[in-house]
Amino acid sequence: MLNLIEGRLSCFSFYIPMKNISLRLKMFIFSFIIVISSIATSGAIMIHNLAGAFEKEFGARAIAIARTVSQLTEVQNNVGKREGFEIIQPIAERIRLTTDVDYIVIIDMNRIRYSHPSESKLGTVFEGGDEIEAFSQHEYISKARGVLGYSIRAFVPIMNEEGTKQVGVITVGLLAPKWYNLLDEYQLDILVSLFWGIAIGLGGSVWVANHLKRQTFNLEPYEIARLVEERSGIIQAMDIGILATDESGNVTFINRLARQYTHFFGQKVTRKTLFKDTWLAEDTIQQHEVYRPLLIFEQMYLVRTFPIRILEQNAGYLIMLTDRKEANMLAEELTGIKILVDSLRAQQHEYMNRLHSIAGLIQLERNEDALSLIIDEITDEEEIIRSLHDKIHDYSIQGLLLGKYSRSKELSVELTIDEYSNLVDFMSGFSSGDMVTIIGNLLDNAMEACLESTHKDVHITIIGDKHHLYIEVQDSGKGIEGLPQRIFDYGFSTKKKEGHGIGLALVKQIVESNKGTIQVESTAHIGTVITIIVGVAEENE
Repeated sequence: MLNLIEGRLSCFSFYIPMKNISLRLKMFIFSFIIVISSIATSGAIMIHNLAGAFEKEFGARAIAIARTVSQLTEVQNNVGKREGFEIIQPIAERIRLTTDVDYIVIIDMNRIRYSHPSESKLGTVFEGGDEIEAFSQHEYISKARGVLGYSIRAFVPIMNEEGTKQVGVITVGLLAPKWYNLLDEYQLDILVSLFWGIAIGLGGSVWVANHLKRQTFNLEPYEIARLVEERSGIIQAMDIGILATDESGNVTFINRLARQYTHFFGQKVTRKTLFKDTWLAEDTIQQHEVYRPLLIFEQMYLVRTFPIRILEQNAGYLIMLTDRKEANMLAEELTGIKILVDSLRAQQHEYMNRLHSIAGLIQLERNEDALSLIIDEITDEEEIIRSLHDKIHDYSIQGLLLGKYSRSKELSVELTIDEYSNLVDFMSGFSSGDMVTIIGNLLDNAMEACLESTHKDVHITIIGDKHHLYIEVQDSGKGIEGLPQRIFDYGFSTKKKEGHGIGLALVKQIVESNKGTIQVESTAHIGTVITIIVGVAEENE
């Protein structure tokens, strides 16, 4: 157990410093090990193949010599005779030395040796064990361990001079080459191969390491892993839905909130399938940042898309989804504050004028006229508030219209709300913030269009419920030159001040995302009529 613990501690102590080694050095070390292992393996295979080739060559050489010796008359006639070794031994040894083989052994049918490199073996019994088939007139090659070690042996039967009877067997053997002998013989070639293998392997390793470092922005692997974990945690914790796609439209990343918004909890999906029948499912998305609303599962979202480019090539898109309800809660709060401030400012200006008028009448001792002016103002204010309360059921829009009414008085514009106006509810896809955006921008543009006109009249009609929305704004302004529909293009404005050209573009996005239409009729020096229609009104309406 103690040895096991020490072994694990040693492995752990090796892991710690390896974590702090740079990627380039790791690549160098690992490549060096791989190259050395590859060269050692290749060298072992080469030695093995060389040994096999030598054995094959030795076998062919041995059997050729054995065939030649077996045809000698002196050998054929003296095998099996008592003094035959005195004739056969000198012949066999002479041939052995001439052909540079390790041994030539001739035996009779009783396995008695008649030749051998060691004369002490003459007359003894051959005990190789692999010679049995040779006594049946078969010739073959065998590898076996003999007196002098492992050898390649050729067995050839010896027939009598007439060729009718087998009288013995001749064995020619060459000692099998040892691996260290081959290594010693080919050491120069092996060293050259080893040198060039290491040089090329290490050179390639350095190039690969540098290339990987550039591809990973000079970050180490543990830094990349930490960065990925941190980014993934941050993206999952964000309060917006985030998706990423590749250039083919396949979703490669989707965070928790995006899954909730899109009702998708699988593994693989495409952008066209996920956002079917919406503008996000189109074949091509603009190659620049897009900010548009999107209606899916009867819920409105604000969508922002960013093209992802790597080395100036399109690599996909980043899609960000924001719940319109959450965005509108903040927008409504901010819009309500702005409306309240505008209303207070306009009412303060108006009330100051009224107070000055009343104070002047009192100073002139025209008390009855002053009292009549006070009663008229109070009555007019109460009638507007009561009318808005009866016709418009949303407090945000009531506050908006009240503020615009005060603003119109400040600008000397006559703002009237149609007596048939009636907004009891919103269609699915619309929120209070959407209505504030639409009505506020239409009235602002209508009142500004009347500033240079003699007659400054603005008339608005609002009719809507869960199934239908109708808004019409008429003004007696200077009209729109050119194509009237251009006023809804993003960035287009007839005013020179910065910040314009956005409000009406937002109005168009909200209406079109709910499958509504916007109609514009404009006549120069007469005025403009903008009509918004969404849904279909019920017959009883």
